[in-house]
Amino acid sequence: PERQRHRQQQLGPGGGRALLALLWAVLLAAWEAAWGQLRYSVPEEMPKGSFVGDVAKDLGLQLLELSDRGVRVVSQGRTQYFAVHGKTGHLVTAERIDREQLCRLAEKCVLRCELIVEGQMQIYRIEVEITDINDNAPSFKEIELEERMSETTAPGARFPLAEAHDPDSGRNSLQSYELSGDEHFSLAVQAGPGGDQRPELVLAKALDREEAAFHELVLRASDGGDPARTGTARIRVTVLDANDNAPVFSQAEYTVRVPEDVPVGSTLVTVTATDADDGLNGHVKYSLKKVSDMASDIFHLDTETGDISLLQSLDFEEGGSYELEVQAHDGGSLFDNAKVKITVTDINDNAPMISVRSALNEISEDTPSGTVVALLHVQDRDSGPNGAVRCSLDGNVPFRLEKSFDDYYRVVTARELDREQVSEYNVTVRVADGGSPALQSSAVLYLRVLDVNDNAPVFAEEGYSARVAENNAAGALVLTVRATDADWGQNARVRYRLGEGRVRGAPLSSYVSVQAETGALYALRSLDYEQVRELRLWVLAEDGGAPALSSNVSVLVQIVDENDNAPQVLYPAPAAALGSGSGGAWSGVELAPRWSEPGALVAKVVAVDADAGQNAWLSYELAKATEPGLFRVGLHSGEVRTARSPLARDAARQSLVVVVKDHGRPALSATATLSVVLAESVAELLAELGSAADEAAAPGEPAGSLTRWLVLAVAAVSCLFLAFLLLLLALRLRRWHRQQLLPPASGALRGVPVSHFVGIDGVRAFLQSYSHDVSLTADSRKNQLRLQSERTGTYTSFYAFKLWVIS
Repeated sequence: PERQRHRQQQLGPGGGRALLALLWAVLLAAWEAAWGQLRYSVPEEMPKGSFVGDVAKDLGLQLLELSDRGVRVVSQGRTQYFAVHGKTGHLVTAERIDREQLCRLAEKCVLRCELIVEGQMQIYRIEVEITDINDNAPSFKEIELEERMSETTAPGARFPLAEAHDPDSGRNSLQSYELSGDEHFSLAVQAGPGGDQRPELVLAKALDREEAAFHELVLRASDGGDPARTGTARIRVTVLDANDNAPVFSQAEYTVRVPEDVPVGSTLVTVTATDADDGLNGHVKYSLKKVSDMASDIFHLDTETGDISLLQSLDFEEGGSYELEVQAHDGGSLFDNAKVKITVTDINDNAPMISVRSALNEISEDTPSGTVVALLHVQDRDSGPNGAVRCSLDGNVPFRLEKSFDDYYRVVTARELDREQVSEYNVTVRVADGGSPALQSSAVLYLRVLDVNDNAPVFAEEGYSARVAENNAAGALVLTVRATDADWGQNARVRYRLGEGRVRGAPLSSYVSVQAETGALYALRSLDYEQVRELRLWVLAEDGGAPALSSNVSVLVQIVDENDNAPQVLYPAPAAALGSGSGGAWSGVELAPRWSEPGALVAKVVAVDADAGQNAWLSYELAKATEPGLFRVGLHSGEVRTARSPLARDAARQSLVVVVKDHGRPALSATATLSVVLAESVAELLAELGSAADEAAAPGEPAGSLTRWLVLAVAAVSCLFLAFLLLLLALRLRRWHRQQLLPPASGALRGVPVSHFVGIDGVRAFLQSYSHDVSLTADSRKNQLRLQSERTGTYTSFYAFKLWVIS
């Protein structure tokens, strides 16, 4: 009738198109009346008694017949929403109709009633579509929302917001969201699987708790009505300090099936989330993030325990399933979301049956995906939804079900197997029907996974190191490497061998060896720190598979120094180093003027130690002296200086014994003997030297001959010294000339001879040159005379002579 009235309004004077439309409308109305089916449309929220349709006219009934024959309207359900006006024959509303209350879940709301004409015994079906009007504004379940964010949250992070709900439909329902209030945040709207809009709060700018601890935002939801209706919610964002562990649900999705007669107050499902943090940051609370109005009235979530319980009775006809989104958040701003799907089922009294027709007991771990491991047959004696059987596998197993034909299923591998992770499976195949409550049964498939050699040995450490004291015994254990293989049997048997290498030109295998079965590394020879500081080698581990797999690891063996080398005196040279002679000869003669002041340098004892570290730290002590208190020795420098000025009563020749000790345990030492000649003048010096030479000469040698040789020696020394000064002057001039042509060289020690550096445990100590030496050979006894020129303090013009007599 409504389409017919619409076409009548479009009909105008003349025009074949309008006439044709009228003809079709008349034919359609006649067809609908003939079949006893009337359809009308009326907006919701119309007042009681509002016109719906002209029933009498559409059915061709006379008004008199309506009053005489008795016409009444019967609606489905307890409430009668329509009635027939006896005087006009119009179908009118008997109650105010709220589309959102009647058809909460349906997109198209149609109310059905029956018009009974008792006199004719006729029944006419009437369908009235209730159209939506924009009588509901979008609304949020909570108008005050709170979000907690860490100040370390990276820009771009998204946070789901509560969705607004508008019970209207079509254009009058929720259409858009807007966010205002702060530049730190923006709004993103994602489309859900059902076409719904899901707002998300997007962090656009990094947060700073010290700058602002709170941010106030306004979220506005608008529908598409005319005029549009809006709903708002205030969002308070609290900025928190960093929290590094978020709660984690035990399952990403919780699925529960409950019968519709479950008692009120029953716990349907418990969601569980754990947080690795301690204290407030580790205390987890639960909340419903996304829930419809209907679900919020039916289910209750315990914020502390995560129990989802029933608030009111379930009705399968009103809702067959519910989906909730649960959020777990800790004391900070971190959270995790999980879905909870609750399915309401009808009551059922027959359980499905499952039988295993064929199954494998063993399968290789390299079996390709899609391999069939079992053939199952399922059946249920029920019919309809209660007999619809669903088959599934329990747990996260690498298998899946494929329907073969009719009621047969195949269990096939879904991915490659790994025996090292799971060596055997108890696959539970579960079947459930669609009854209410659902009944189910299960069968367990036992499957053992056979091993293949797909894992190489893995060492317990990325690299090994050991410290071995030098002078070790041959065959001493250095360390033990260990590798494991995740395979089984022969594939997991590990053997060790040494990698190729050379040390100081010799094969590495001559220094160390590795035990093939245990991985124990042994030293084959006594190691010497002064020759080899460390050994770097590779140990290979190989399994027994075919083909064999292997891996290697680096091993560093550090040789630890021991105090096995005594100090070696470089100056003065020991008597044995100067030549063979009588044991009573002096090893060296140092010259010093008698007018020397306290602290004047006389000589320097130089010694080195081949050890390292503390074992090479040297100290000097004056063990014996002809005149105690006249000389002293520097503890660490080895310099022999005057402790006081020489006196006239002091002997002209002084004998000093210096002991050089290292700091090892036990300490080793060496001695150096110095002879110092005190002289007032050159003549006195020559007399002392002559006397020393006479004592050192062999019996029967004339003293005059020795004196002549000494005079010649002094003359030769003077000539050599003069030549040295001329050579030094020439070198200075040449160096000055080169500096004029070339830029100055950098480095304070450039040009210093390498011989002036002595290495002690990696540290080069610079030894200052104290003298310029020349030597003469006096006779066949190879008496050596050295002339020393010292530049110390105020004695720059004094030339002292050093004489070493080798017997």
